Amino acid sequence: MKLIIEQVNTNLDGFGIYSLFKEDLNTILLDSARDEKTLGRYSFIGINCFLTFKSKNGTCYKGKEVYEGDTFEELNKIIEEYAIENNTGLPFVSGGIGYFSYDLAREVEELPNIAKDDVDIPHCYYNFYDNIIILDNFKKSIYISALGILKSQKDSIEGIRQRIQKGNKIVYEKVGVIKNKFTSDFEKNNYINTVSKVRAYIKSGDIYITNLTQRFSCNTRKSAYEIYKDLRNINPAPFAAFMNFENFNIICSSPERFLRIRNRMVETRPIKGTMPRGMDAGEDLKNKNILINSEKDKSELLMVVDLERNDLSKVCKPSSVKVTELFKLEEYSTVFHLVSTVVGELKEPVSSLECIKACFPGGSITGAPKIRSMEIIEELEPVRRNIYTGALGYLGFDGNVDLNIIIRTILIKDNKAYFGVGGGITWDSNEECEYDETLDKAKALMRVL
Repeated sequence: MKLIIEQVNTNLDGFGIYSLFKEDLNTILLDSARDEKTLGRYSFIGINCFLTFKSKNGTCYKGKEVYEGDTFEELNKIIEEYAIENNTGLPFVSGGIGYFSYDLAREVEELPNIAKDDVDIPHCYYNFYDNIIILDNFKKSIYISALGILKSQKDSIEGIRQRIQKGNKIVYEKVGVIKNKFTSDFEKNNYINTVSKVRAYIKSGDIYITNLTQRFSCNTRKSAYEIYKDLRNINPAPFAAFMNFENFNIICSSPERFLRIRNRMVETRPIKGTMPRGMDAGEDLKNKNILINSEKDKSELLMVVDLERNDLSKVCKPSSVKVTELFKLEEYSTVFHLVSTVVGELKEPVSSLECIKACFPGGSITGAPKIRSMEIIEELEPVRRNIYTGALGYLGFDGNVDLNIIIRTILIKDNKAYFGVGGGITWDSNEECEYDETLDKAKALMRVL
């Protein structure tokens, strides 16, 4: 494929530009809403979808075709069919944007079938776009790419340019207080008792750590777009997204990267360890120090780092897998986190999709050992996780990939909002504290709902 890219001048930010296209079906914003030099340098908007790929329980839907197939292999075929060379220095110029739900893990591993699947959406959903708007948030540069599939490249770029240059800046308003009733799939005592069951599995030697989730839900008449607008205002995140699908919406403010693949170099950034923000600077400093010096939280993160190193070693060159950051503290609007970075170089001829499949789902939200942890998750969590703790982001036609871990994320369907919150359970876990940690993580999502 021959791609063309042109620069456009505007004072609008990524969300402002996306807002001009928000009524267009299947538009997606990958919104790096903080830290413009590193994690949040680039944002992307996919418009003019020319092909949609979905899958669930082994059935694939590619455009109007319906057939049985392996999701990762079928996506790889699409990437190969539209392959391009990218010499621009930009990480993503053409390809697909979408998600892999946690429940797609059933295509990777054989798992029991116990939890209730009560929200019906595809396990995988990717839109492939004729045009991508690329925003370099550091250099304040904006580009439009065009494949020329739906209309001529020059015409599509010019049409997008005109829409952008007629747009106005977004005005943010203070998030109002809405009286809303949230329902969890766990009562507090039930969640605490379930943490005890996880600890019993640890004592028996089944696992070292497992992520346990509770899911909240509530009714909402607020538009998904307005919810996302409020969320990015109060809780900007480096791996945020707004996905406008036909029957549902995804509103994401994730702080965590699952996998980045660029020029065959792979990076994962697991998060483990959470403390709430304080009421003032003094309490903030106190909570930071507690987290930095927490042996429990550091041991959690070490277990996950070891798991991620093992996953990357399946697909990376020998001796290329390295830990480049350990126990880095990151600040968000409601919590502090401990983060590590693990890198490697893909072996030939391993594809990006093969790498994703080998590492999926992310170890930070399953546990270690991974398969036994997922079996215990299926046994103890009453409902399927659905998109929560899956991964969303882009698959480039050049082989580049950037996927987050789907946490701090709201799914809107049929005027109902769903979101999961959880944490890593170890032998040192305090049941009451683990429950409180899930509420700390839920604060921003509850506020905008």
